[in-house]
Amino acid sequence: MKPILFNSEMVRAILDGRKTVTRRVVKEPWYIEDETVSKASGLAMHKGSNCTYGMPYPDSIYRPGEILYVRETFFKAVDRYMYKANYSDSEKFYRNGKVVSIKWHPSIHMPKEAARLFLRVKAVRIEKLRAMGMEDALMEGITPINRPGGCKCQFAVDGCMEEPCPNRAAYETYRHMDPFIQLWDSTIAPADRAFYGWEANPWVWVIGFERVTKEEAEDGDGA
Repeated sequence: MKPILFNSEMVRAILDGRKTVTRRVVKEPWYIEDETVSKASGLAMHKGSNCTYGMPYPDSIYRPGEILYVRETFFKAVDRYMYKANYSDSEKFYRNGKVVSIKWHPSIHMPKEAARLFLRVKAVRIEKLRAMGMEDALMEGITPINRPGGCKCQFAVDGCMEEPCPNRAAYETYRHMDPFIQLWDSTIAPADRAFYGWEANPWVWVIGFERVTKEEAEDGDGA
């Protein structure tokens, strides 16, 4: 059983059933050999010198059917684990009637025993980041937004979004894609955005998954 990291916002999306896909940057030692073929199937890639032509992702970051446990920001209390995704940033915590601070631990340090979310990989492919569309953004767990003041195009009138509008498609794309773009870039270190940010359009693993119970995960992992 392998770990996979998610921030608190995405953990909430998984808990809500809104997130069923995640994208991860394709980094070394994976190399794209043929851009045209890779766009279509993801097969023309290899890890180091281990060529994978014609093989279904033998060197994939994850494989269909594999069980993953989610690492998330956490805190180990005396008798239980607590998860930041369960609380708002303004939440107050008390001990003996007094407000106390909780020192949340980064997800990377979460032990397997603390995991409460388990995922089964359903599909894996590679593609360019910006090949995704609105439906993909929704499967990533984003919530569509509205531009402050609504649509401000030259055709905007009361109720214009209810009628055919030449700018409707562009506005809907903005509502769906802008939240994902902001989310994606927030997960990339500033020094790496020139290589892996939205504008850089890197190759990414597209990993589809479904949530399973701990019991199902342990059975699927051969435990």
